[in-house]
Amino acid sequence: MTGDAAVRDDKTPRTARGERTRRALLSAAAAEFGEKGFHEGSISGITRRAGCALGSFYTYFDSKDDIFRALVNDMSGQVRDYVTPRIAQARDGIDAERIGLLSFLEFARTHKEIYRIIDEAEFVDQAAYRAHYENTASRMATRLSAAAARGDVRADVEEVHAWAIMGMNVFLGLRFGVWDDSRPAQDIAAIANALIERGIGSR
Repeated sequence: MTGDAAVRDDKTPRTARGERTRRALLSAAAAEFGEKGFHEGSISGITRRAGCALGSFYTYFDSKDDIFRALVNDMSGQVRDYVTPRIAQARDGIDAERIGLLSFLEFARTHKEIYRIIDEAEFVDQAAYRAHYENTASRMATRLSAAAARGDVRADVEEVHAWAIMGMNVFLGLRFGVWDDSRPAQDIAAIANALIERGIGSR
């Protein structure tokens, strides 16, 4: 085991109470960084929002960079965990992409800070930033491949299609999730899904 791995293990909560504290710190970090950005956000601001002592912070995180990295990974996981079970209810591969975008729009509207946090990760932690998008695209590519095998979409769908759909979803989430959330998310998802169906539908 490397020294870094040992430190990471030492920071893992060992009790339900510890997990609740760590979760409170991550939620507070999302609010702090979402409002102020990484550079203006502070550990003291995070602990104040979480209602925790400074010592509690260092029980679970080594630094501001460390909690930011953990937050990016956590938010990426939250998106996955929100979207995945909803997609499982889809009628077919095309419907899965509609539900995927609809679910992401719903998530973005209630977690608008995700865009600022993920965008800043490009400059604060390039590896976490890249992992967020690569993991998302990989899940999409796997989903599209399964849909192709069932005959729901064209047989030639590939990684490029996954990245194209993800890119569309990201900017639709920004425009209709963060900047202006007044238009029904179902309408946005239906319009985008019509483009996808015409582009990769099995006809």
